[in-house]
Amino acid sequence: MSDKILFVDDEPAVLDGFRRLLHKDFSLLTAVGGEEGLKLISAEKTEPFAVVVSDMRMPGMDGVQFLSRVRLVSPDTVRIALTGQADMQTAADCVNEGSIFRFLTKPCQKEVLAKALTSGLVQYRLVIAEKELLEKTLSGSVKVLTEVLSLVNPAAFGRAVRMSRYVQHIVRKLHLEAGWRFEVAAMMSQLGCVTLDTDTIEAVYAGRKLSPDEQARLDAHPSVAADLLSNIPRMEPIARMIAQQESVLPSPHAVGEHFDVVKLGAQILKVALAYDQQLSAGKNHSAAMQQMLMRTNQLERSLVDALADIEVEPLHLEVKSCRVSDLDCGMILQEDVRTNNGLLIVAKGQQVTYALLVRLRNFWERRSIGSTVMVRVPQAELSELKPEKANSAATGQS
Repeated sequence: MSDKILFVDDEPAVLDGFRRLLHKDFSLLTAVGGEEGLKLISAEKTEPFAVVVSDMRMPGMDGVQFLSRVRLVSPDTVRIALTGQADMQTAADCVNEGSIFRFLTKPCQKEVLAKALTSGLVQYRLVIAEKELLEKTLSGSVKVLTEVLSLVNPAAFGRAVRMSRYVQHIVRKLHLEAGWRFEVAAMMSQLGCVTLDTDTIEAVYAGRKLSPDEQARLDAHPSVAADLLSNIPRMEPIARMIAQQESVLPSPHAVGEHFDVVKLGAQILKVALAYDQQLSAGKNHSAAMQQMLMRTNQLERSLVDALADIEVEPLHLEVKSCRVSDLDCGMILQEDVRTNNGLLIVAKGQQVTYALLVRLRNFWERRSIGSTVMVRVPQAELSELKPEKANSAATGQS
């Protein structure tokens, strides 16, 4: 079996015994004490341990504390407790705080231990398989919903795309675990805007005053998105993040070992939204950051600080005029695309997807939009264009 197993005990002789007993059947590593165990787990994050077996009675960090930490830093790892003093309180603490898969007592016969390890590996593989299936299912659902949003309300989709980029930066900067949840929440944060007409959402992004009825519909859009997403299995936490994106307040423990993932996600969305609102109002990055830092009673400071070095525009992109017939997936629109009578089809900043490409070409073939559009294209892609295509992109000739 290739999945790795970690044994943790404060007695090296005991660990040597486990290695001799099990090395032929399992991929086994050992650590003396909880601190060394956590260092090994941190070092192996790209390929986590499938199972961790820990002694309960260890000096310094005991087994309950150690397995509780393992649960936080490597939640998919199956945890097994092993002790020579099986009192009820230790067992209860271990199960409650460490979410233990098995509780074994010393001395533990090889057959019993091997069976427990094999069951732990099976459980780990089931968890990973379900996680992969779930992420693929969610990814597919999110893709469909974002495509629908891009077609129904392109301005709202444009904001969602921008917010997603800000959130990705925050996640990377703060090394947040399972960052995909926050990124999905960002992409879905404007889904409720499907209930708003294009004029209303454009007025919002332009900073124009809304009527009371329009404002009420706008205020309801996070709840609408949350209601829609709550129908998708396992999307409930993301739905709650979105529902709270404009109401959650800073917390003294917003980022740390014991943070509330829903509140953190909602606060991340709130910071990303505030930043986008500042840029949409015409402020540059520095002015936007200055305004946000003045709202410490509303925005989590550590999340605002994480945006300090974000690039407002991606590097290595060249702006070119491109014929609609030459548009390709991955290009980024540098201007709003409107019909001849002014109806917004696609908002500036949106990346061209296959569905959007088909839609634009359909409008172009009906001569409802112009024949060229300004786009941003990575320089590497420009060099790979065919000569005639590159020339048309550079000159904007139809």
